[in-house]
Amino acid sequence: MYRWEITRAALAQRVFAIVRSKTYDEASATADTLLSAGITSLEISMTTPFALEAVTTLTRELGDDAVIGAGTVLDAVSARMAVDAGARYLVSPSLDAEVIATGHRYGVPVFPGVATPTEMVRALELGADAVKLFPASAHDPSWLGDVRAALPQVPVLPTGGVTVDSAPEWIAAGAVAVGMGAALSEGDRDTVAKRAAELLTRLADAAPEPMDGAELVGGFHR
Repeated sequence: MYRWEITRAALAQRVFAIVRSKTYDEASATADTLLSAGITSLEISMTTPFALEAVTTLTRELGDDAVIGAGTVLDAVSARMAVDAGARYLVSPSLDAEVIATGHRYGVPVFPGVATPTEMVRALELGADAVKLFPASAHDPSWLGDVRAALPQVPVLPTGGVTVDSAPEWIAAGAVAVGMGAALSEGDRDTVAKRAAELLTRLADAAPEPMDGAELVGGFHR
């Protein structure tokens, strides 16, 4: 798959799950719960012990049924290791040119972290496939609406503090998708399944147009 195809697949549900756990077993269990609940895109944070092993296992077992990425990728070395482990996309809390270059060298999309319009523009100049607004809790959806009035070409992924209630507001304000961690995965399997089903319905209703009806090239709608 080309980068733009991976980007579209990773963001098709307008949400990607973030798995950040204290142990490998806990991360595996959380990922299994989310996938069973119908979430098709998730990142394994590099802060999780044996994160790359989890990426490899999930990618091998799931194939094209889900898009597995690596999160908290801070430098070129980590980016290359994540790609080698099978990560289909890379996410970072910061903006690092070498992470983007490394991902792109091997055909993997990169969603770097930004916090200001200046960083958004710089990320676009570096070729980012989408930008992770982090932490989203420092802003509100109306802020994103104001920014996108000036920068409508920026595909934004609010992450960090996004909840089931606020996620549709971010999408309505123009976000391409949102990243969610414990707010999505907390609870038993039935609880997560019901939450995920509700979330996906609300995100689809909030979206200005269906993702399938958009032409997404290099991470951008047009």
